[in-house]
Amino acid sequence: MPFLIETYDAPERAHVRQDRYAEHLEFLSENAELLLACGAKLSDDGAQADGGVYLVDLETREDAEAFIARDPFSQGNLFREVVVRRWRKAYLDGQSFLPRPS
Repeated sequence: MPFLIETYDAPERAHVRQDRYAEHLEFLSENAELLLACGAKLSDDGAQADGGVYLVDLETREDAEAFIARDPFSQGNLFREVVVRRWRKAYLDGQSFLPRPS
């Protein structure tokens, strides 16, 4: 079951993103089979990240919460807020997953 995880950085902890970036990339690589998509949320000019979005294929909310808790950014206390929501895949990579009307 897909889950959307949206993170919001704590501005005073912005250094954690830089300090733990390599560990974060390794974590993503190690868990690539769970990732439908993920990436940083950026300022309009693209110069600064202040959070992220993860679409993960996990069975339960608890699994999704455990996943984000293992992220080195979480372990470094980068996030001021983490929101976990069930997600219904309608379109992905231009492909429709919507049921066709009868």
